[in-house]
Amino acid sequence: MSPIDAVEETFKKIFHEEPLLFRSPGRVNLIGEHTDYNDGYVLPAAIHRAIYFAIAPDDGPECRLIALDMNEEHRFPVDHSAYSKKGWPNYLMGVVDQFTKAGHRIPGFHCVFGGDVPIGAGMSSSAAIEAGLAVALNSLFHLGMDDLSLVKLAQRAENEFVGVRCGIMDQYINVFGKQDTVLQIDCRSLESRHYPFEYDVALVLFDTRITHSLSSSEYNRRRGECAEGVAAIHKRFPEVTHLRDVSPEMLADCRSSMDAVIFRRCHYVVGENERVLRACSALKLGDLKAFGELMIQTHEGLSREYEVSCPELDFLVQILKGNPHVYGSRLMGGGFGGCTINLIESHAVEPISAMVREQYRRRFQHDPKMYVTSISSGTSIVNANDHVRT
Repeated sequence: MSPIDAVEETFKKIFHEEPLLFRSPGRVNLIGEHTDYNDGYVLPAAIHRAIYFAIAPDDGPECRLIALDMNEEHRFPVDHSAYSKKGWPNYLMGVVDQFTKAGHRIPGFHCVFGGDVPIGAGMSSSAAIEAGLAVALNSLFHLGMDDLSLVKLAQRAENEFVGVRCGIMDQYINVFGKQDTVLQIDCRSLESRHYPFEYDVALVLFDTRITHSLSSSEYNRRRGECAEGVAAIHKRFPEVTHLRDVSPEMLADCRSSMDAVIFRRCHYVVGENERVLRACSALKLGDLKAFGELMIQTHEGLSREYEVSCPELDFLVQILKGNPHVYGSRLMGGGFGGCTINLIESHAVEPISAMVREQYRRRFQHDPKMYVTSISSGTSIVNANDHVRT
């Protein structure tokens, strides 16, 4: 049974009514890592793996949430969302909380959700849950919020209720993604531009099976280090408010005034913003080789300068570096585990994957997981009568 069929069937079995159905995709970010919260540029895409919601209003003031994949349930009064030690309910309660703060009265509702976006693999299951529920509630209760407002609401839910100081990229691509395109997002202006991405390559994710949490102290520490760097640069260049404002020359001028670690963090982010722009230029020219080389440079910066890699991620990138059938490879997501994203010629996916499994098992005594995915559209309502559910 497909994930959406399982969600719909479970809802009908428990609540004995017809729900509205929504599809909310995971995402990959091809290049532009840890730049979003520095007001920089990113280049993500929505993918075919998704979280599905079955949802309907309730007559009472209670919200009942059922996480199908975890076989867990959580209930809470709509006007009082208390932080849950179970973890997963907070991503949904945070959305309800933000609607309330925005002046919208949310009635009670029933919701069953589940899907095939793996947790902790860097495909942003959290944003799929947050933005997906935001779009669903906006539609279910006819709240009239525009898409960008829903993106910002979903981000605030994670920032304020969950306690993760994430940037806006994950929620943005979740709502604005389009089939067969990548989306350059300016995280300062929130302007965006779609670039066609139709090549005979597969997006292959190799999962280290080392899990990470974006609410970890290391993620928030990197944000603090970037802020410390901005403060040092601002003393010399008052116009600087974020690392987005910093040129390589400006950073070099300030090197002696900041700690070596802070300089490395800033150097990575400044360089990464430039790499995103160069990557988009490569796509305009159809130069996937140049695009892939920029991905490799990103990984080296994440590993050596931003220090969010781990031995497993570095190994996965290293064994594919220079392979004539692999255009690019790098760690993806917050780091400290999760997946690498790899652009592999479609005909070579099977032999390369077999090689990766063998070498990884020999080195770390367990197999990596592998996900072959494709670029898909953003969050939307699903026609219950549509038998082709993508």
